[in-house]
Amino acid sequence: MAVVVGVVLVGLLVLTLAGCGCVVWAERGGPRWVRAVAAVTLGAGGALRRLERSRRRQRRRRRSVSGGDGD
Repeated sequence: MAVVVGVVLVGLLVLTLAGCGCVVWAERGGPRWVRAVAAVTLGAGGALRRLERSRRRQRRRRRSVSGGDGD
């Protein structure tokens, strides 16, 4: 089981690094497929940022409603 999790994490790391490479290449005028991969990478990053902001807001609301710091 741990091996499978490790393989998945390494795969995600490789995809992330490849996406970052495509973003850099696209900025320098790469081929169309590189620009498409870069757009997907940037879109995924934006979605993750929005998700994290939303989660932070929800945590703050819960703390203010409970009156504590969450401990």
